[in-house]
Amino acid sequence: MNRIRRQLIVPALLALATAFATVPQAQAAPARYQLDPEHISMGFLVDHLGYGKVLGMFRAARGSYSFDEDTATLSDVRIEVDTRSVFTNHAKRDQHLASADFLNANEFPRMTFTATSARKTGERSFEIAGQLELLGRSQPLTLTATWNKSGVSPIDKTYVMGVSARGAFKRSSYGMNYGVGNGWVGDEVPLIIEFEAKRQ
Repeated sequence: MNRIRRQLIVPALLALATAFATVPQAQAAPARYQLDPEHISMGFLVDHLGYGKVLGMFRAARGSYSFDEDTATLSDVRIEVDTRSVFTNHAKRDQHLASADFLNANEFPRMTFTATSARKTGERSFEIAGQLELLGRSQPLTLTATWNKSGVSPIDKTYVMGVSARGAFKRSSYGMNYGVGNGWVGDEVPLIIEFEAKRQ
């Protein structure tokens, strides 16, 4: 009798195990994050006549991306910068930077970085190869980024992710040639990006 039971039970258990193995496992979807406009620092450095570098920033930016915290997968990145918000703590210079000699902010009020994915280079570091659109031209730009911290903010109880990113581009690649030929204004522009983003 016991033998007959075993003969019936064992195949049934095997069939049940096979059925569970073939059922697709639910995967958590990547969360969408929005950059917190109150916690974005978008800075840049530009050489001036070889004497020193001018530190400037853009005071208005927005953006979003998707991130799967379990797999550390970053995707669908879009950051828009308001070129009219350029600021170097010198009104006349800021007006010049917003003019057609440089950012031409009236005609091109947005500078946009987009990337479809990122390559994980360490436990919390990434290489984000994307495109920077500036002055109507799109050129490759790679950002190196560090995932600083994620957690519930003690201030407003939202779930926040903090990121530091760095990159650099050449102005001349976008047709911004003022001061390049005579060496008055540096061609390479290092970028300094710090932000907090809220999970939606």
